[in-house]
Formats: sequence, structure tokens, C-alpha cells
Amino acid sequence: MSVEALSAFIAEYIAGRRQTKLEAFDKEAAKRSDTDSATLAAERRELEHRYEPKAWLTDAAKRAGQINLVTHAAKFTHGDSKSSSIYSEAVAQEGYLSTAALSGLEPDAVGNAAALDVAKLLQTRVDGGDSLLASLKRGDHAALSAFADDENQLREWIAGFSRALTPGEPASHKLAKQGYFPVGEGYHLLSPLFATSLVHAMHQKMIAFRFGDEVKAIWKARREKTWHPTPLTLFPGAAEVHFGGTKPQNISYLNSVRGGRTLLLSCQPPQWKRAEKPPTALRSLFSSGSQFDRRAKGTVQLLASLLAKTGDYNNFRIRDAREGYINALIDLLFDVAAQFQQEVWQNWTQKCPELENHQKLWLDPWRTKTDEAFRLERDNEDWQTRVATDFAVWLNVRLHKQVKELGKVEQHEWETRERFRTNLREMEKILQGALK
Repeated sequence: MSVEALSAFIAEYIAGRRQTKLEAFDKEAAKRSDTDSATLAAERRELEHRYEPKAWLTDAAKRAGQINLVTHAAKFTHGDSKSSSIYSEAVAQEGYLSTAALSGLEPDAVGNAAALDVAKLLQTRVDGGDSLLASLKRGDHAALSAFADDENQLREWIAGFSRALTPGEPASHKLAKQGYFPVGEGYHLLSPLFATSLVHAMHQKMIAFRFGDEVKAIWKARREKTWHPTPLTLFPGAAEVHFGGTKPQNISYLNSVRGGRTLLLSCQPPQWKRAEKPPTALRSLFSSGSQFDRRAKGTVQLLASLLAKTGDYNNFRIRDAREGYINALIDLLFDVAAQFQQEVWQNWTQKCPELENHQKLWLDPWRTKTDEAFRLERDNEDWQTRVATDFAVWLNVRLHKQVKELGKVEQHEWETRERFRTNLREMEKILQGALK
């Protein structure tokens, strides 16, 4: 980074501050109709003088002592905490995600919120490279010397800005988190601090992964189901906490940059699932208390209530509602059946002596890879009609408690439904493709 670029940034930064103040002054002056123009002009000239680069840098160097550059801040624990914050640039590769693992960390600034403009001047990286703070820390004062009248003024500025890097005596406070840790015959007072530089680095990375320009292209590819060379990174279970309320600058400079927002990653332990075993005790997919029977209970009750309240099955609204409930039961049946048709459970029906053979043929398609007789019997497809009959008988039995007049006519209606044949045909097509 060239000295000229950093000097140009300093000049632009001060000019921007001056313009903001002058616009605010002009707006306020328009309301002061009782003040003569000469007075207003004098006040404006005085304001302009304060924002001349030399004058502003002198004032900023004096105010720099009102802030401290830190990596771990105390005010995130409590906004009124007077506990010490610390600045640490320790670098270590310990295998843990901590501030010490960051390279080129960005320090935060705490203290008088009115002096945070000084923190922004010190910390802003020009074109993503050097900052005034970095140049001062390595003893390079060339960017500031371009504005100084002499060496004395330059030394005054350097001394003033350096005070932001000078920590005071460490002290805790009643509003800080504290814990006494036993050491020998006594205790150490431990006061955990908020790792503000680490949090800010994580925040920037998460925002880039969620809203960066490249991410938009990745999401577009996902919506259109096309290929993209970069994987999509997601943060499931992430949360957000806010610090400082409507005045995030009262907590710290970086907190203000984030608008008070801090993103949190989920630290929940993994939810272990019990390894599922083949249902070797299954007697029928339609037996009372089976998985399908339990999951279908609510829909069956709705269908039974509908049919019990009216005998006019030809009413189009009742007919449409009935069709919807029955189709939902058929879809649920095939959803449950698909869970039994797992490749990892191949041949599981050989250990089910009570399961009807036609249901074995339906629910264990992978057995055809090793059992030739089973494959030939399954290819015959007679089992499909018997499965449809099982469904129709099951539905009649479940509805009979509330709708007594159901019989062979309704059973034939259930077992010959187009939705059942379509689902069965599509499932078999998918299976045949997988079995090849």
C-alpha cells in the first residue's frame, strides 16, 4: 500500500466528516431566523477551520486517549461494566477456534462513543490493505507527516494516537462476569471477556457465505437445478443476538459496524438416531397398530365423520372431500412401503414367517437380486391385485365403526382406484431402474 493512498484516505475521511457537519449546520442555521448572517458566517468559518486536516488531526490525537483498541471487550457482558478490556495479538496453532488462530485480526475500539470516529480513522483498511493503525504500529509515520507542519506536531499526533493502544491497569467490576478458581492455598479471579475480534471475523465470513455475489449464483443454480463448481455453505440452527439496543456504538466500534448484531452458531449436541432394524416381526402392513395404521388414524377419522354425516355420496363437495381423504391414505401407504423397500434390508422378508407372500413380494424388491424363484414370482405381478385388496379390506374395517352400511361395493371402489394403480406403477418403475 502506497503512502500516497493512505494519505489520500485520511484527507477524504476528514473531508467527509466536515461535509456532514456543514450540512447539519446549514440545516440548523436555516431555522435560526433571529441570528444575523454575519454571526452565522463566523460560526460556519470556525466549523470549517476545525475540520482542516491539521486542526482535526490535532483534536483527534487528543481524543484518542478516550478509546482503547482491544481484541476482547468487557461491555458485551454489561453495557455499564467498567471492567478492563484487553488487546492480544498472540498467534498460536493449537487446533482450536480462538482469537489466537486469526491471522491479521481486526481490533475493536471501546470507550467514549463520541471518539469512535478516531477508531474508524485508525482501523479502516485502504483498498483492503494497509490501515493507519498498522502503519503506526510498525513505526511508519509517513502518511501522517504529509499533513504535519513540523516534527513536533508529528510527534504530538503519534503520541496521541498511540494512547489508544496503551491499556490501563487491569481491573474487574461488579457488573463483569467473575469466577474464583482455586490455585494452591488461594484463588485466581477469572473474568471471561467477549472475543470481539473473533466474533467480527466470523460475522464477516458468515455474511459472505450467505449474501455474497457468488452465493447468489450458487442459489440460482440450485433453484434451476443446474451444476455450479462451488459448494453451497449453510449454517443450520444459527441464531442472532443484539448488543446495545438502539445505540450499539456504546458497546464498541465493531459492534456499531454490525448494527449491534452478533451471529451465533448452533452448539447443540448431535441428535443420535437409533439404528433401524428390519421389521422381521411384521405380520401385515395393514395390521392394527402397524406403522401405516397408526399414521393413517387421523385421516380415517375425518373420512368416517364425512361419510357418517350424510348419505348423499353424490353431492360433488362431499365426493371431492372423500376423494381427497382416500388419495391421502393411498399416498401415505406408498410412503410407508417405500421405507420398507430399502436396499440395506435386502432379503429381510426371509425372516418373516407370518407375513403374507404377496406383501413380501411388494416390500422386499431387492430380494430378487439373490432369489431367482422370488424374482419370477414377483415379475408375474399377481401380487399387486392382492395388495390392493388388502388396502380395501383394511379401509372398510376401519370405517365400519361409524359407517355400518359399507360393503362389497365400497371395497371394490377402494381396490380399483386409479390413484392406487398410478402410485404402484410409478414405484415399480423407479425400483426397476434401481435394480438394474
